[in-house]
Amino acid sequence: MIPIRDTTPTRHFPVINYFIIGVNIVIFLVQMVQGPELDRFVYFYGLVPARYTVSQIASYFSPVQQLFALLSFMFLHGGFLHLLGNMWSLYIFGDNVEDKLGHLRYLLFYLLCGIASGLTHLLLNLDSNIPTIGASGAIAGVMGAYFILHPSSRILTLIPIIIIPWFVEIPAFVFLGIWFVLQFISAAGSLGDVGGIAWWAHVGGFIFGIVFLKIFQAIPSSGISGKVTAITEKKKSHRLQVIHPAGKKDSSHLYGEIRVTPFEAVAGTQKLANISWGFHAKLIKVRVPAGIGAGKTLRLKGLGKQHSKDQRGDLLLKVIVG
Repeated sequence: MIPIRDTTPTRHFPVINYFIIGVNIVIFLVQMVQGPELDRFVYFYGLVPARYTVSQIASYFSPVQQLFALLSFMFLHGGFLHLLGNMWSLYIFGDNVEDKLGHLRYLLFYLLCGIASGLTHLLLNLDSNIPTIGASGAIAGVMGAYFILHPSSRILTLIPIIIIPWFVEIPAFVFLGIWFVLQFISAAGSLGDVGGIAWWAHVGGFIFGIVFLKIFQAIPSSGISGKVTAITEKKKSHRLQVIHPAGKKDSSHLYGEIRVTPFEAVAGTQKLANISWGFHAKLIKVRVPAGIGAGKTLRLKGLGKQHSKDQRGDLLLKVIVG
């Protein structure tokens, strides 16, 4: 299962989420130029439990270096696919959590989740001398927060069947619940980070993400956060939308809604819409003309129910501006 996007829109541009993704990419490029020094680089900036528990190893590192490794390990990756998988998950789930917490609090939340995931791994693998790297623990915290904030959201998921792409919507609580159970089973059945994956860091990150979310929700946001979110309010909604049209017994037409921002209503826009009706699903391009008003209807000919052997009804999309 490959998550494509969620169906919960955000009101603000996720500047911190994109910043974190950018930092991870830059640091990965720094890794790639290390050459023969890469293993030493990863050992120095990765999270190595034995550095904290074995005195002979700990003596080679200063207290500042030990503390910094608890932060730096979450920005290193073991390869391009490792980086791509982590950043894609962060791209999908992070913007919604940032939208709820605010930009500055989201940054602190992300870093705390990463540190907590690292400490979880450290405490359960005290004597391991294998470096643990990757943003997955911090991203697991983001996913835990999303699990609480948007349980009824739906995750548009690509399930490849041989060479045929099949798009299906899975409720967020099901998608993330299955993900967490698989991480826990893998952690319980593994020895430390055998196989190169720190499963307990994922489990700890997810749980601490929920805990930190509850704490952050109880703390009122500052005036600075309010000013920043006002600046970053989105002018455009997500290009890919999922639409669930409904029909009437006495009509071959289907009826649904498409959402645009006030800016898009004035300037016009194009959207990709995944039309999901019954067991049918179709990806189409929808053009929203400039100057359209809220409540107006777009008629897409021939995308409704089958009327006769040679005729189909239309798909009528009501424009929601907001």
